[in-house]
This record gives sequence, C-alpha cells and structure tokens, in this order.
Amino acid sequence: MPDVLIYADTMRAPDMRHEVPVAVPDPFLYVERNGTKHAVLTSYEVDRVSAAGIQAHPLEEFGWDELLRQGNPREETMLLLLQRAVEGLGVTDAVVPPTFPVELADRLRAKGVELTPDREFFLDRRRVKNEPEIEGIRKAQRGTEAAMDAARDLLRRADTSNGTLVVDGEALTCERLKTVITDVFNDHGLVADGMIVSHGAQTAVGHEMGFGPIAPNEPIVLDLFPRDRESGCYADMTRTFVVGEPPEELVEYHRLVKEALDRSIAALKDGVVGRDVYTIACEVFHEAGYPTQLSKEEGEVLDRGFFHGLGHGVGLEVHERPWLSRDASTVKAGDVITIEPGLYEPGFGGCRLEDLVLITEDGPENLTQYPYDLTP
Repeated sequence: MPDVLIYADTMRAPDMRHEVPVAVPDPFLYVERNGTKHAVLTSYEVDRVSAAGIQAHPLEEFGWDELLRQGNPREETMLLLLQRAVEGLGVTDAVVPPTFPVELADRLRAKGVELTPDREFFLDRRRVKNEPEIEGIRKAQRGTEAAMDAARDLLRRADTSNGTLVVDGEALTCERLKTVITDVFNDHGLVADGMIVSHGAQTAVGHEMGFGPIAPNEPIVLDLFPRDRESGCYADMTRTFVVGEPPEELVEYHRLVKEALDRSIAALKDGVVGRDVYTIACEVFHEAGYPTQLSKEEGEVLDRGFFHGLGHGVGLEVHERPWLSRDASTVKAGDVITIEPGLYEPGFGGCRLEDLVLITEDGPENLTQYPYDLTP
C-alpha cells in the first residue's frame, strides 16, 4: 500500500471526507504512512479527529509558533509548515488525488518528495461504501421520502382557480413547494444546495430547477438530492405527479418509464456492465418508437425521448462512479446507484422516475420505498 497525501477540508472534498469522517471546514493535511493514518491540523480540531481513530498532530508539533514569528503571509507560513510535516512524518513518495493543490505539490517536489496523482486509486477507495456511509445514505433517503410526502400533501390539497393550482387561497408555485421540502430536510438533518421542482414544459429541460405557478393537468417533476449533514452522504430520488387529469401522452410516458425502471433494477448485480443495463432501458423505449442515445445518429443532439443516461453512483458525491450509460463502467457490490429513466417532449414536458439502489453480493436492494403513481 503506497503512502497517501491529501490536502483539503472534509466539507467539500469527498476523498478527504471518506478518510476523515468528521466535518472540518478548513483545509488540513491527511497522511497515510506505512498504513497509519495521520492528520496535521489546528489544535481546534485535534480532539474530534483523534476520536475518529486518526493520529491528530497539532500545527505546533511542526513549529507553527516559530514560523508565525517570521512574519510571512499566513499562506506562505502554512506551506512551510506542511513541508515540515511531510518530512517529519517520513513521507518521500506518495499518491495524491488529482485535486491536490499544485502550489503545495511544487513545494514538496522541490524538496525531493515524489508525488503521483492517481485518480483511480482514490475513486476505488471510496466507491464501495463503508457502513457509516451506507447508514448516512439510508438516513438521507428516508428524509427525502418525508420531504416528498410534504410536497404531495400540498399537491393533494390543491384546488384550481383561474387556470392555476391554489392551496389555502394562495397560488401553488414551485418556490412554495421548495420551501416546504427544505423545511423537512432541516427537520431530518439534511441540506440541499438545490432541487428540481419543475412543471409543464420545464420538465423536459434537463436540470431546469423549476419556477412559477403550477397548473392543473400538467407534469410536475420533483428530483430531490439532499446531503446528510452528519455523514456527508447524499440521496437522490425523482417522482412525477399530475394534479387533475394527466394527458394521455404523459400516462404512456409513465407506463414506459416504470417498465424501464423495473427491468433495469432487475438486471442489477455485482459485475454487470453499466452499458448493458442502460441498453435494457433503451430497448423499452425503442420498442415504443422513442429515440435514445443508442438509437440516434452520431453527432445528433437529442432533445426528446430518453436523452440522458440511466443512472450513476451516489455517495459522498451526488454524481460519482459507476455510470449507467454509454460508458464502460462495471457495477460491483457495495455500489449505491440511481436508476432514473425518463421520456420527454420539448414544449410539452416529461416524466422521470428515480430509485436509489444498493448493490449487494446477493443482488439489488432498493433503498427507495415510495409509490410511483402520477396522482399525488
């Protein structure tokens, strides 16, 4: 096992959060030397990081006070400290993530430390989820379902007035639904930088987050992907609703999308190639006459049919390996992945259903326990 260096915080860097399962907002140095885990960081964080089973070294151990007296800018002082820490811990050759700071890498290499960026090494380390991460994903998923319930409750209570939906005398807007969803996320210890709550023709526009008043008889897509504050892990889930009478075209979309979802999940297992599962979903749509990324002409840009991938890994990032699309990713036990087929028509809208699935040695475990009905 090679020595490892990471310099980042645990709030934004998944490679660091996987190694140090503690919320630390400021960058610090993580070192693996001969299999032993070390962290070099401010004394403010030492106790918490030590409690996670990591040998935590306060900056003072490597001469922080002396370096501060030299009067250099803080950034330069930290670079000098990090050089001392790497030398003091005996690291001469290490793998680093591709996001390792160039300035720090230059300083260490100038001191004779050999650094090798190794994307695959770090992706493999955190791809198969550990138990705390799986529990964090489960927690995030339960909170996501609770938020979906709150949104459905508003949709169920909606009446129609002047061509728009109204609840308690006020227009039902995407923004109002997002507020209710965010409140539930907070109650469940989740946080979301964004979410898709779109309606009508917006639902056929990629990652359009949605805005404005919602009308009866039109598609409403809720794609929620919050992060659990404690573990840093995400969930991801999508449902499509209609308040009123769904158009016949949308009903057919929904039927086909649900069939593609069911067939795809049934095909998931350790070792299956992601493209093969993607092909299973695409075949459902091909048989019904809809285009996909597999049926289009080379260079053609699709804006209708099933124009995106089938799924992706979820963990400390909301989009990570493996990919279930035209890429050659292979699914393996320990992956948590989405399955999210959809059908779309510009100017009309679309339908997407998304479940979150854990791959086990015995097959797929669907972590999403939620109905699929178009009626809220």
